[in-house]
Amino acid sequence: MVLNVGVIGTGNIGTYHINRLAGQISGARVAAVYDLATERAAQLAESVGAKAHSDPAEVITDDDVDAVVVTSPGDTHAEFILACIARDKPVLSEKPLATTADDGLRVLDAEVAHGRRLVQVGFMRRFDAGYRRVKATIDEGTIGTPLLVHCVHRNPIAPDFFTSEMLPTDSVVHEIDATRWLLGAEFAATTVLTPRRTPLGPDRLQDPQLVILETTESVIVEVEIFVNAQYGYDVRCEVVGSEGTVELETPTSTSVTRDFLRGRSVPADWKERFDGAFHTEISQWVDGLHAGTVTGPNAWDGYAATVVANASVDALRSGQRTAISLVDKPSFYA
Repeated sequence: MVLNVGVIGTGNIGTYHINRLAGQISGARVAAVYDLATERAAQLAESVGAKAHSDPAEVITDDDVDAVVVTSPGDTHAEFILACIARDKPVLSEKPLATTADDGLRVLDAEVAHGRRLVQVGFMRRFDAGYRRVKATIDEGTIGTPLLVHCVHRNPIAPDFFTSEMLPTDSVVHEIDATRWLLGAEFAATTVLTPRRTPLGPDRLQDPQLVILETTESVIVEVEIFVNAQYGYDVRCEVVGSEGTVELETPTSTSVTRDFLRGRSVPADWKERFDGAFHTEISQWVDGLHAGTVTGPNAWDGYAATVVANASVDALRSGQRTAISLVDKPSFYA
């Protein structure tokens, strides 16, 4: 049996997912697509044998579509997810689940009322082999009690439209979810420090930033976010425990030795670094739907990440430590 998938959004990551679903994932096909750029959507649909709809709602209501992938702009996600829930269709939404806490709560309430898990949020780092080894090491008790987490998130260059507020909401949100998952804890407060700006970014952009997160169990998570680092895409994580540490470094495929120097390659972008994680994420989502389950990051994870990211924006603007307040977690997500 083939899972017919509709995709809303054919931009960079939407096209990335469409091509994977069409050519690399067993048991799935792309049945329908939509994008505001109608010509691009039509061309992509033709290339994979799908229908191109003129309205995003038509992808969700299409009887030939079994499940939906949402890769449109973040402020549209909540409405599309709610429409999928109303039609009883599983939906994999790229982050964020929603851009506001209120919209995140609307999704939680709708899914709880529906009574069945339909929503998965695209936090692909949970599917990365390296992150999974870090998680297993912590859970096995190898390093004792986690005390501190150090994270690095560097991009070679930021898009022209990037703002200072997008560093927490569009980039650090991945560390927010990953460390929530690694530690099994929620965050209670956030502080954002603003060091000297890089001269290689626009004057309006506060880059880099240092985001300091505090869990409810007093574990400190520090995240260096630097989106104009120039040299490559570099993601690292070290968890310091009471009896040892576990560290995730940038994976490399080559090491070159020449002229008395030895150098290692660094991924050029997020696609190169996390291609395997994206593949595992999509393939496990498809396999799960064939089995009748959704097991990846859920709507609560998406809601919590949105609240923490938005609190970090508040902390960036105020320069003050900012408390984080979540609603009580519904037992549905236990």
